[in-house]
Amino acid sequence: MNSLVVVPSRLWEYCIAAIIIILAPGPSVLFVIARAIAWGRKIAVFTVAGNVTGAFVLSSLVAFGLGPILSSSELAYSAVQWGGGGYLVYLGISAIRARKIHAADMRNQGGSVPTFWRSVRDGFWVGALNPKGLVFYAAVLPQFVDIERGQVTSQLLLLGALFSILAFISDGTWGLLAGTARAWLASDEKRLENLRSIGGIVMITLGLLVIASALRDLITT
Repeated sequence: MNSLVVVPSRLWEYCIAAIIIILAPGPSVLFVIARAIAWGRKIAVFTVAGNVTGAFVLSSLVAFGLGPILSSSELAYSAVQWGGGGYLVYLGISAIRARKIHAADMRNQGGSVPTFWRSVRDGFWVGALNPKGLVFYAAVLPQFVDIERGQVTSQLLLLGALFSILAFISDGTWGLLAGTARAWLASDEKRLENLRSIGGIVMITLGLLVIASALRDLITT
């Protein structure tokens, strides 16, 4: 009888990859920082709670959609690697090119202080519709699944839940730090531009690593 939960053998490697992509200032992190600059640490933490909930819902949808396909098709697995890696590179380049626009948006949140539920709701949709998260779940996460051990969907769900926990810790820390240093961050738009550029570089690097892994698999098969 197969276990309902199979723990992937490369779990620690996955944690390292997840931490790298989480720490990169992408849409979710920048949204949290923008909220922290505009309204302080409490609103930032509420936003993070909604954000990681949306991210887990997204990872669950990917798990139930991709799990059965990846279990039965090596071609689908390869296509996910190549397509996802290429899209991560595209997102990274786009982030660097639009860094000035993103920095200006972060400084111009304005308006009245959002309520708890509005903060959670806004964070949820940013997390659920985050293209960086979608590509990570679809292209990077499956590489750490032990397909031969079965229960691919449950493995994907486990990895997605772990990602959300790590993201809550990391994004929450970003929000607390940004809320504490809100005046310093908002005083120089260049600092925000540099954050976006760093995120873009990390996404490009991760995308190239995914493509390299796909190329290696192609050569060795």
